[in-house]
Amino acid sequence: MRVVRICSLAAGLFLALGLSMSRAADLSVRTPDLADGKAMAEKWCSHCHMISPGDKRAGDAAPSFTAIARMPSTTEMSLRAFLQTPHVRMPDYHLSRDESADLVAYILSLRDK
Repeated sequence: MRVVRICSLAAGLFLALGLSMSRAADLSVRTPDLADGKAMAEKWCSHCHMISPGDKRAGDAAPSFTAIARMPSTTEMSLRAFLQTPHVRMPDYHLSRDESADLVAYILSLRDK
């Protein structure tokens, strides 16, 4: 009887583990798309920011994306937080999670350029 109980518990544990692993696979993180991030930057950000190395000056009020990427305080988390927080001088675009990930990845890709 004890062996049957242990086997039942083990089977239940493996079943639960298998279900949670399949759910984790369904919720897998999408790889950010740099091309989509650059396209968003060209559409929404290039009016104020230089978004690529070698761009003509967009204006003096906003730093270039390369300068932002090279700041010691710039991390994926700090950029995500910044983009989710309204700022007086910056439009609030209400980016989706994927859009934010793409834009952040694009900005960070400029760090070494």
